[in-house]
Amino acid sequence: MLRQPHENVLTVLVDPAVLRELELDLVASDLWVWPVSTAPICADGPRAAFQLRRRLVEARRGAWDVAATWVPVWIAFGETWRHGTDPLPWEAHTALYRLLDAHAAQVRYRKGLTGVPRLAVGREAA
Repeated sequence: MLRQPHENVLTVLVDPAVLRELELDLVASDLWVWPVSTAPICADGPRAAFQLRRRLVEARRGAWDVAATWVPVWIAFGETWRHGTDPLPWEAHTALYRLLDAHAAQVRYRKGLTGVPRLAVGREAA
């Protein structure tokens, strides 16, 4: 059985005060920010965002309480990081983590990618 096509994303909680600045920093490196609450793949985005945020904050047992009202986003990799059907190169992961570390006080994430249904990430419509 083949796995359904998916998008590799990193789930991140972002302080809303820096969301726009972070998005601009990431897009310059062909990394795309999708707030879960408005992602086109979510039938009920606000509910999905609430549940995801709650799960992430509670899993850290108080360490991430500051992020209880932050915005959950998915960060996806653009075309410049892709090489056909090959897995994402480690340089892509490293670049993403380095950019997020520059905003360490305003983001919370656990290293490791998740698969979500395909997003329209920097792709031209044919």
